[in-house]
Amino acid sequence: MTETAPRPTLEAVAARAGVSRATVSRVVNGGDGVREPLVERVRKAVEELGYVPNQAARSLVTRRHDAVAVVVAEPETRVFADPFFALQLRGISKELTAHDNQLVLLLTEGRDDHARVGRYLAGGHVDGALVFSLHLDDPLPELIQRAGVPTVFGGRPGWSGDRRGVVYVDVDNRGGARDAVRHLAGLGRTRIAHIAGALDQTSAVDRLDGYRDVMVDADPRLIVEGDFTPAGGERAMRELLDRCPDLDAVFAANDLSAAGALRVLREAGRRVPDDVAVVGFDDMLPVTEQTEPPLTTIRQDIEEMGRLMARLLLRGLERNAADQGIGAAPSSVVLPTTLIRRASA
Repeated sequence: MTETAPRPTLEAVAARAGVSRATVSRVVNGGDGVREPLVERVRKAVEELGYVPNQAARSLVTRRHDAVAVVVAEPETRVFADPFFALQLRGISKELTAHDNQLVLLLTEGRDDHARVGRYLAGGHVDGALVFSLHLDDPLPELIQRAGVPTVFGGRPGWSGDRRGVVYVDVDNRGGARDAVRHLAGLGRTRIAHIAGALDQTSAVDRLDGYRDVMVDADPRLIVEGDFTPAGGERAMRELLDRCPDLDAVFAANDLSAAGALRVLREAGRRVPDDVAVVGFDDMLPVTEQTEPPLTTIRQDIEEMGRLMARLLLRGLERNAADQGIGAAPSSVVLPTTLIRRASA
């Protein structure tokens, strides 16, 4: 059995650099008050010895764990099947990695998981939390507020509790939906249906409101609630064809629902876009460029949303670490959307 070489210690780095242990500790833990020539000597010794700081000891000095919890209020079967979450997590991961922070992924399958997440956050294991895909009756916001953990939310908050100091990143869901429906109306379509998302989420409610902004007198039968999944899009599209066989356009609340709707239209012998024009929402390339025909959609920069969430959280943590309140506190951000035209409409 091969013996593992002992890990270099703080004392070994101090001896190599010719400085005190306290000086090495201040340098590796990001402290102030060390002259630049000494800083360079310590960094050189760290590199030569391959020294890795002890995270537990570092946390005692900095009161930081350099770890952020990412809480997705969805079961793992949904998270790993929907490319939306992969894109958002990629943006978050890139930003955290660039600032040498670890990502701790927490998923919620049910109410027991909500309590578990609340206990974990309250336990002081992470510096902050990024939370998205919340539902209107979700207990997570209250649990997170009780835990006292700095948090940035993905999506406009929809709960009825205290929202003072709440920071979120969202897109202009309502405006994007209006653009989608106006585009369909501009093509001369008059029986425009809407496959809504799960209406216990603010993004779905905002997109439905955007549809209604344009289709003020729309037949109520032209609106069916889905669940942001391909199967939900299929179910909704079948119901729409049964209710309103004369429909000539569909705005789906996301690309996955639109993909499901396209499959049902093809099975029903409806030509797209000749008989029925279809527009989605998201512009997830793994979906939009592989549908038949390629999907016209509303683009939101999902990866950038993740980056911004992480950036706002880290900015707030740095501000708190200064302990002086210097600089403006992070504020919420709403990103614009863009209509991307392809063959489906």
